[in-house]
Amino acid sequence: MSNYSFLYRTNLEHRAISVYIYLDGRANSKGECWPSIGRIACDLKLSRRTVIRALNDLRGAGLVTTEQRYRKDGGKSSLIFNLQD
Repeated sequence: MSNYSFLYRTNLEHRAISVYIYLDGRANSKGECWPSIGRIACDLKLSRRTVIRALNDLRGAGLVTTEQRYRKDGGKSSLIFNLQD
């Protein structure tokens, strides 16, 4: 289990803390994961808009960066989330 004490000392809203812990639980050894916003919302029982706000909070705090993924046909796919130390 990860030590989230650094996270609890931030001024982040509970939504952002929940989303960070969710992403951390799904991240690979490089700190990357790629669940869709809809999947995160469904699993955490939050609205999609709340998840988007939480991700913006995490980006603003420098805890998460994102990278857009694309399908072979050029359409957008889910984001890659990179957890920062």
